[in-house]
Amino acid sequence: MKQFKYSRYVGMLFVSVMWLLLAVEIAPAAKQMPSFSLPDAVTGASVDSSSFAGKTLLVTFFATWCPPCMQEVPDLIDLQEQYGEKGFSVVALSVDQGGAKVVKRLVERRFINYPVLMADGATAKDFGGVVGIPTSFLVNSKGTVVKKYPGYVPHAILENDIKKIMN
Repeated sequence: MKQFKYSRYVGMLFVSVMWLLLAVEIAPAAKQMPSFSLPDAVTGASVDSSSFAGKTLLVTFFATWCPPCMQEVPDLIDLQEQYGEKGFSVVALSVDQGGAKVVKRLVERRFINYPVLMADGATAKDFGGVVGIPTSFLVNSKGTVVKKYPGYVPHAILENDIKKIMN
């Protein structure tokens, strides 16, 4: 009898988690990319979102301690190399609590070639809520968020989606 109750609760928990994951996955992204002014993780200089006006962006929330986030770094470097001169930029927003020093080390060790900024809670909220990391947002050149990616996204999918919206 005890095992039946346990199994029933595990089943209910599984169904609840699956519904939550589905809700997160289909949750719409914010319509217009929110404006922000955040410190650069390497230089400390303030970077304003208006400096990316007219570009196609992949804005990704990450942390240095997140394995799927670190798995994405080579793909993001590659996308920046391929499309950076064509009006595209990756913009990484770190949610690390350890501060910019930890993130700066990562940028230097991995030779990251795109802007890496230190995010704050308000920025994550303004993007429509970042429940887990990595979470990325594809923004067209008009500043409209066209897609939200909760979790790790394979390179081929990102590249295909970027190609579709670039002018």
